[in-house]
Amino acid sequence: MALFGGIEAGGTKFVCAVGTGPDDVRAVTRFPTTTPAETIGRVIEFFRSQPEPVTAIGIGAFGPTDPDPASPTYGTITSTPKPGWQNTPLRKLVADALGVPVAFDTDVNAAALGEYTWGAARGIDTFIYLTVGTGIGGGAMVEGRMLHGLVHPEMGHIRVPHDWAVDPFPGFCPYHGDCLEGLAAGPALERRWGTRAETLPPDHPAWPLEAEYLAQALVSYILILSPKRIVIGGGVMHQPALFPLVRTRVKELLAGYVQSPAILEGIDTYIVPPALGDRAGVLGAIALAQGQR
Repeated sequence: MALFGGIEAGGTKFVCAVGTGPDDVRAVTRFPTTTPAETIGRVIEFFRSQPEPVTAIGIGAFGPTDPDPASPTYGTITSTPKPGWQNTPLRKLVADALGVPVAFDTDVNAAALGEYTWGAARGIDTFIYLTVGTGIGGGAMVEGRMLHGLVHPEMGHIRVPHDWAVDPFPGFCPYHGDCLEGLAAGPALERRWGTRAETLPPDHPAWPLEAEYLAQALVSYILILSPKRIVIGGGVMHQPALFPLVRTRVKELLAGYVQSPAILEGIDTYIVPPALGDRAGVLGAIALAQGQR
């Protein structure tokens, strides 16, 4: 049986795996994202140490990136705010070192592909995958094809209404200040409230505010892309109180305008967590390798 490699190249950590799917992961490793030389070196060492070689590798990477296979800089991490990683040709470095085909996409598109192949979006040809963690990113499939366009979607950097009287926090995005990511990613919660999101109790005022920002964004995505399902992962979404708050607020903001039973009657199965959990990214990278999408 052919084996495939997956690399979830996150801004905080890398996850590498070898296998064929969620029920067949032969090896996995995780390590912090440090310098490109050290981090990519560990990736190469992991795959070289496996008892069986992989047929192909898929990479889902933090960005912004160049995901266009026709571009001379395909697979490069471009204008990222992460120090030291600007203009890093990640795909090329891995492909040259290991000598196998390497498919490349954004980390959220890879996670979306994982959920489409094995998880919460299985059988659904138009949907969104959003991650809310250290940053906020979104991937989309439209009629069975991952959405790229000019570069790739940057759903975390849309503007959302910011009531400065209610929330005087200016946002932390180095490019936009109070975009969605700047107001609602994990670092925004920590800086606003003085403690990490996972330590905030379910009844803390952080969560209605977080739900407001996420719901405002989801309504925009719903009205623009008309997804048949929205899957939301990431560490911030581990707070159990958040999903019910987001679902309720999305319905309120839509105000009955989108006349679909999926929203009017089935919101609990319309906005859902990833079925693959925190493995969606690396499994999606394996799916990338399998399909060379």
